Amino acid sequence: MSRLESMRRRLTAQIDGLNWAAKATAGLTGDVLEMGLGNGRTYDHLRERMPDRRIWVIDRQLRAHPDCIPPERDFLEGEADAMLTDLARRSARMVLTHYDFGIGVPEDDAAEALRLSALIAPVMVPGGLVVTQQAMTGFTQIPGPESIAQGRYFFYRAG
Repeated sequence: MSRLESMRRRLTAQIDGLNWAAKATAGLTGDVLEMGLGNGRTYDHLRERMPDRRIWVIDRQLRAHPDCIPPERDFLEGEADAMLTDLARRSARMVLTHYDFGIGVPEDDAAEALRLSALIAPVMVPGGLVVTQQAMTGFTQIPGPESIAQGRYFFYRAG
């Protein structure tokens, strides 16, 4: 499969997974966390699908498209460890976290996701969802939408 085809599959899985998660968390009270703003496409999709939710964003630096920049009060710039600790200190509560960090080195990306799992858990509401391309720990893995191939995306419920 070409990298272009792989990208299309990833984007389709991301859209299907986030749409599914937005519906699945509709009855929960809390905010949304986007980990990895990048160009802002996913953030833009989340704010369209979940317009009544506050969407926090963590990234090392702000490089998004001008139409996809979150309000200053919701953008946490810096290393995720410190930003997640800060959110927990603020008693922020997330119904949905989309974890989209990665540099494309599988071993490094996997290690970072596993390390950050312990910092994500304290900000999640019970029953909240974590949607990610990386394996996580400390959450209950659940099946996502049937349209997404096994192992393409991971879906976790917070305890």
